[in-house]
Amino acid sequence: MDFNEKLLEIILNNIDEGIHVVDNQGNTIIYNKAMEQIEGFRADEVVGKNLIDLFPNLNESTSTLLTSLKTQQSIVERYQTYLNKKGFNITTVNTTVPVIVDGNILGAIEISKNFTKIKELYDRILELRNNKDNFNEKKEFSDIIGGSAEFLKTIELAKKASKTNSTVLIIGETGTGKEVIARCIHYSSSRSDKPFVAVNCAALPESLLEGILFGTVKGSFTGAINRPGLFEQADGGTLLLDEINSMPVNLQAKLLRVLQEGYIRRVGDVKDIPIDVRIIATTNEDPYTAILEGKLRKDLYYRLSVVNIKIPPLRERKEDIPIFVNEFIKKYNAELIKEVWEVADEVYDGFMSYDWPGNVRELKNYIEGAMNMVTGHILRMEHFAPNVQEVLFKRFNTSLHDIKYNFEIPLDEYLDNIERNIIQAAMEKSNYNVTKAAKMLQIKRQTLQHKLNKYGINK
Repeated sequence: MDFNEKLLEIILNNIDEGIHVVDNQGNTIIYNKAMEQIEGFRADEVVGKNLIDLFPNLNESTSTLLTSLKTQQSIVERYQTYLNKKGFNITTVNTTVPVIVDGNILGAIEISKNFTKIKELYDRILELRNNKDNFNEKKEFSDIIGGSAEFLKTIELAKKASKTNSTVLIIGETGTGKEVIARCIHYSSSRSDKPFVAVNCAALPESLLEGILFGTVKGSFTGAINRPGLFEQADGGTLLLDEINSMPVNLQAKLLRVLQEGYIRRVGDVKDIPIDVRIIATTNEDPYTAILEGKLRKDLYYRLSVVNIKIPPLRERKEDIPIFVNEFIKKYNAELIKEVWEVADEVYDGFMSYDWPGNVRELKNYIEGAMNMVTGHILRMEHFAPNVQEVLFKRFNTSLHDIKYNFEIPLDEYLDNIERNIIQAAMEKSNYNVTKAAKMLQIKRQTLQHKLNKYGINK
């Protein structure tokens, strides 16, 4: 075995995707370890054997490898369910590419991702939704925590949206509570006694997501059965499409058609099914940026954003942090049988100076972790995990060596230089917008204007 052959062997046997290569007669020539795990065969049982002999239930129309050989066309992310050697149903998403040299078909390569566990999980969720109407956790606007002016405006807008049947687009960073707002809208609406169904568009590949959304009919692809999709599951109620900006663009076009025409068609079916579903969608990034980057169709955005709700990030409503802290401590006191009555000042200082990129979810997770470590009545800095302490309280851990103050410059002059550099950086980052820079620095606009004059900073 030469170097190139050994290198190929190492690569094939150390990647997560299954690789199956056949010649132009359908006989296997390469079969890696990941594919062994997916299909239950050993490589020595497969190499040299024909596909039809290995999988008697497959044929030229149901096997992606044989179809690619016959049509000499690539098949991208095809959803496939079939029985493996041990008789278990396995679900894969396959990309199959024919190998053509000088116009002659020499074979085909299939790359398979194993989605069996994900498929089983979604099947179980659908089964639970069918058998239990009250499967979803109900939320009301009175359950929502927060009192900042901007957040209260958001809640008022959401309350108004609950009185209509229009589509809603909720914009907010990860962890801001988009699904909570969506649930409140549903359970305060005239559809509250009907299903609320949520799906994360970022969690599944296009071929699997399409079947889950629209349903399938028996025979539409290998292993397909007659099953209603989430649109039918949510009929009369609300369907939440979480992270719509992560939905494949081709599927966005099909969604747009459903919104325009009011009916769906199961995968592989020719019959249209009328549906009455309110759509609430969420995005964790600015929709205009997503449109420019080709992640979100402009026409779908306009269709979804009849009511547009933006949730401010936690860093823009830090006055709500003490409210969240109290609620989370009350929650984990009950769940973990603790008796925490107070939060140390340095903990609150750390909370208030941190930017919270993970928003309320990040705050909740940090408090839960710390509450597990508390033995007394006060939540202190040392109760947080070392990596969390490094993030939240790093300014308390700064030593004189880190500051690099050499005692040759008067302290006032040294601090003025630091302040001047910070203000200069904020002005540059905000493109010299004084209002934005003041907000970044968390000081009043008039205070910043005074300091700009003091240090002679201008564009």
